[in-house]
Order: sequence, then structure tokens, then C-alpha cells
Amino acid sequence: MAPLFEASETRAERAGFWLYLAHLAAIFGIAISNVLLGLTVLALPWTRRRSVPWRVLAPMAIPVGVYLLLLVGSVLASPDPWASTRGLSEIFVLTTLLAAPFLVRGERQVRLVLDTLIGLAALLACEGLSQFLFGYGDIDRRIRGPFSHYMTFSGFLLICDLLLLAALLYSPRWRVPWRWAALGVINAALLGSYTRNAWVALALSLTVMIAFRAPRLLLAYLPAAVLFVALAPVPILHRMLSIVDLRDSSNYDRLCMLEAGITMVRQRPVFGVGPDLVKRFYPIYRSPAAPRYEVPHLHNTLLQLAAERGLPSLAAYLAMTVVAAAVAWRGYVREGGRRGPRADLYMGVLLALLAFNLAGLFENNWGDAEVQRPILFVLALPFCLRGAEDEAQPPAGQ
Repeated sequence: MAPLFEASETRAERAGFWLYLAHLAAIFGIAISNVLLGLTVLALPWTRRRSVPWRVLAPMAIPVGVYLLLLVGSVLASPDPWASTRGLSEIFVLTTLLAAPFLVRGERQVRLVLDTLIGLAALLACEGLSQFLFGYGDIDRRIRGPFSHYMTFSGFLLICDLLLLAALLYSPRWRVPWRWAALGVINAALLGSYTRNAWVALALSLTVMIAFRAPRLLLAYLPAAVLFVALAPVPILHRMLSIVDLRDSSNYDRLCMLEAGITMVRQRPVFGVGPDLVKRFYPIYRSPAAPRYEVPHLHNTLLQLAAERGLPSLAAYLAMTVVAAAVAWRGYVREGGRRGPRADLYMGVLLALLAFNLAGLFENNWGDAEVQRPILFVLALPFCLRGAEDEAQPPAGQ
């Protein structure tokens, strides 16, 4: 494998990579991560590598640019522009995506970033599991690791879990023992978090991955399910069965939020009710039968974006996701499919994006900085690889 840094790289360029890596590694402390991201952005004029060709960046830069313009437009069109200006902080958050192709270049650096995230997830999962010793672990006091909410905890673990599973199933690196240990603790923590959106997203993403990698393994689903029912603790089985129970108050609450969100979109389809104003307007749009009078958000990434900023913003977000997935898929096919040298990286992008958006149907994970930040790097990952490929090609005529 190529060295981590090329001999021609300056100390400043190397420092830029380490700063970028550090802001992701510090995600368990969002304030520290923000400071490191700020330093990364401020230093970018001196630490970035050679410019990435526009033809490489354009597929992602265009939808990101449209997304940001629509964000500004939704603030200006907001019923309370001053309150909505808080939403402009997402411009800073998105620099995780925008800076990546200039600071993380090539397979070796991409793998180091992913290994750091996976290793961090394993450590945080251990912290979460240790909370069982301190009275956590039931539905009222769920384990959450170092985060303020169990959904943030499970959202971060879910992304890293899919990246790890792709590395184990699509790479010869599956023999590395620490990866199997990480797989065990991460999935144990996901189960122990009682977070249903993560469970559903993981199960569906695993099904897709197995269908691609080894379709015959799908035949093992039934005996595996029987074994799980026989061995799983009763509280976990009860929680799983509640996923399809419409009498469950949480499920009904989400249906009420769905109804209110659709009404918001119908009334303000272009720019929405305004960034950070869904919480304020929810009591006006809620169903009289809704269990809660107030909610912090609509517990659905797609619905939250459409209601808060309008359908064009939702389309721009979906375009970012589709573009990253398309570039990853083309790379996967171009390099030989599952036998390609970087199949695990491309498949990791596809599976992580799938799981993130499936979980986002039941939780506003795009609005959670600790979950959004790693997925922003996943969106940038195919362009980090393409930028390095283009850099390695000799100029035309040589």
C-alpha cells in the first residue's frame, strides 16, 4: 500500500490532514470538534493539497451550493428571520464535506480516517455498555455513551457499524482481530440502546449487503430469527415487537408528526416554515389527538427538511446523497466489483448512506451534529479517492 503521505507534501499539508482527522475523532465532544473544525477551515489556504479539478468536484459541489443557497433563501423568507438565522450555522457544519477532498487524498488516508471512526465507535460502545453498571439499560434510562441522547449514540454507532461490516465482508482485512472485537461491542451497544430506528436501518442494510455479497445466506434468516427469539432478553423482544404496534404511543406520536409536517409542506412548499421554527409552529399544525403538544422536531429527516426549508431543499439533500452513491457505485463497478481492491470503501459508502437515510425516516439524524459530521465525510469519501486518482494521472500530452 502507498505511504500515508507523499514525499512532495509539505508539513503544512500533512498538518491539514491531521487537523481534519482530529475534528472527526473528537466527535464525542462537539465543542472540541467544532474548535478543531474551525482551525481546519482557517488553515485551509495553507494546508490544502493541489487544487482538485472542477470536473471531479462538480457533481457534489453543485447540489451542496444549491442546498446552501436555499438555506439562505429559507432564512430570508422565514416568518421570523432573526430566529431562523441560527440555521445558518449549518454552513460551518458542511465544511466537513467541502474540505475533505482538499485534505484527505488517496486510499491510505481514507482508510485511516475510517479506522479512526470505527475504533472510536468501539471505545464509545464500551463506555455505553459500562453504563449498565450504573443503573442504565432499561427503556427509561437508556445507555448513551458520552452523548446527551441515546439516539445520537445509536446514530453514530450505526454509521460506523456499516463501514465496519463492509470492511469485513468486502476486504481481505477481515482477518484483523480488533475488527471482530469492535463488531461485537458496537452491535451489543446498538441492541442495548433500545433504539428501534437503528435496528430497522441495520436489519434492512444488512439484507441489502448480504443480497449483494452472498444471496444464499438470506436462507439463514429464518433459523437465525428463531435462534434470536430463543436467546434474546424479553425487554429487547418486546421493544422489537413494538416497532409494528400502532397502539404504541411513540409510534402514534410519529404518525401525528407526519400529518403535521405534511400540512406545513402543503402550506409553504418552497421555503418551508423557516429554519428552527418547526418546534414553534408544531402546536398550530398538530392533530388534536397528538400525544404531545410540543416536539423538538418531526423525528424524520426528510419531512423535517421539507417542512422547515421547503421541497427544493429536500431535493438538494437527496441529490447530494444520490451523487455520492452514484460515484461510489461507479467506482465499485469500474474496479471489478466485490473483488476490487477498494470494494469495501465503495460498499461502505453505499451501505452507510442507506442506513443513515433509513434511520432518518424515524429520527432527524441530519439535524444531529454528532451524527451528521461522520456522514458528511462518507459523502465526501468517493471524491477523496477520485481527487487522488486525477492527481496521479500525468498531464495530457505527456
